[in-house]
Amino acid sequence: MHTNHSSSNVQNDVDLRLEPTSVDHLLIQELSHRVKNELTSVIGLAVSIARRSTSHEVKSALAKVSNTLHCYAVAHRALQMPLHYTDIDASEYVTALCHSLSCARLAPQGIELVLALRPFKLRSERCWKLGLILSELITNSARHAFATRGGTIEVTLRTSGLLAECCVKDNGSAQSPHGIGQGLKIVAALAKELGGAISHEFGPEGTASALTFPIQNDELAVDSKAIRPG
Repeated sequence: MHTNHSSSNVQNDVDLRLEPTSVDHLLIQELSHRVKNELTSVIGLAVSIARRSTSHEVKSALAKVSNTLHCYAVAHRALQMPLHYTDIDASEYVTALCHSLSCARLAPQGIELVLALRPFKLRSERCWKLGLILSELITNSARHAFATRGGTIEVTLRTSGLLAECCVKDNGSAQSPHGIGQGLKIVAALAKELGGAISHEFGPEGTASALTFPIQNDELAVDSKAIRPG
């Protein structure tokens, strides 16, 4: 009887730890699950039509569409709210996210993505918010900075003492600092959620956005060697 009572207490403790954010998490997870299913459905439809077509041009075009949608699906998966809070390598997370964004959005526009990242540990929910910020900034540059020409977007991520520093810089046409849109307002709110701040510089050589936020004491840098993924 004593063993059963202890097991019940453990289960109750687990439930209480999950309950405070369970509603928000369930709503976001359900929306994310639906988007994933819809992407999978569209990819499957494109593949099915390509298989039935006898036109080489149709097959080739649908293959490109399927590949792009797959890249968006990978990026969407990287931006899902984490189910479990744990320490992960921020540089690995950002690398995977940026590569999927490059495949889906940047490469088709002739935009090169350059990464300069230093590995360090970060809680998964904080990595998620960092990923949301990066996704918005990279997409914003791709949408507004280059028009019909290509260019370069550089993402840097490093630590300085107890702070994490992240910068997204493009060499496109400078965007006006006036009339900040909803996307940058969301970015500012996410930066605040991380306990940090973000600033934007608009100049003749492009736009640079710099994010700084504190690293918790248990999120220590694990390597000082910069990584530049190919």
